[in-house]
Amino acid sequence: MQRSFRPRKSANLSDSVQQQLNKYALAAGAAGVGVLVLGQTAEAKIVYTPADTNITPDHIIPLDLNHDGIVAFAFKDVYRISHTAGFDHTGVLSVIPANPANKIEGYSRVNRDYASALRAGVSIGPNAKFTAGPNIMATTFIDTGRVRESNSVCNGPWSAGATRYLGLEFLINGEVHFGWARLTVTCKDLRVLATLSGYAYETVPNTPIIAGQTTGSDEESSVGPDAALTVPAPKPAPLGLLALGSHALSIWRREESVGAGQ
Repeated sequence: MQRSFRPRKSANLSDSVQQQLNKYALAAGAAGVGVLVLGQTAEAKIVYTPADTNITPDHIIPLDLNHDGIVAFAFKDVYRISHTAGFDHTGVLSVIPANPANKIEGYSRVNRDYASALRAGVSIGPNAKFTAGPNIMATTFIDTGRVRESNSVCNGPWSAGATRYLGLEFLINGEVHFGWARLTVTCKDLRVLATLSGYAYETVPNTPIIAGQTTGSDEESSVGPDAALTVPAPKPAPLGLLALGSHALSIWRREESVGAGQ
């Protein structure tokens, strides 16, 4: 089936959504669940946070890399069924910068940005290619019509089902820092599912970090799982209730499930 592609502008979270996501992180901190970097020392170069957070359809999961109460990125997962031409099932997982200055390592293709699925050991730093996002990670799509037995296709750079790393660039007090997030992404029952198992950032500005690296040349700083990541966005679907704006919502159109193969 031919799909039409529409050019889009870079999408940023609205101020209201940024405030909403920041409230999630701050609420978790108020609950005493360890979102503050209590173990960090002045010499520490890498701060690593283990996590065990499921990312499922119709949820937005905020990511506060350095635990300062400011959300740097958000994972958005959606699943939709359209009845306009049979039964079109679409699942999309994307990562969205919460600040227009934050970026994701990836590439652009057919007016879309995709998040690269990095292997452990890859350097994430000034020489990497970053895009403004939103960045698609994986998609599923099927036009079943009356044939309910048809199998869907899983596409996108994260569709292989292996554990990979996101390369992240974000600002702390106006200075550029680099980090990574480790996820395992799978496609099941026409939906895209993911698990966030950890993330880290380099405390020294403009200094590269290695994907999977949890210690630096100085003393390591590590904090416990970030409970702010377990707070889902309000349902129902609804994700439109968070008013991400027309640009951000454009990636969830039915067309996004086509041409996402890496």
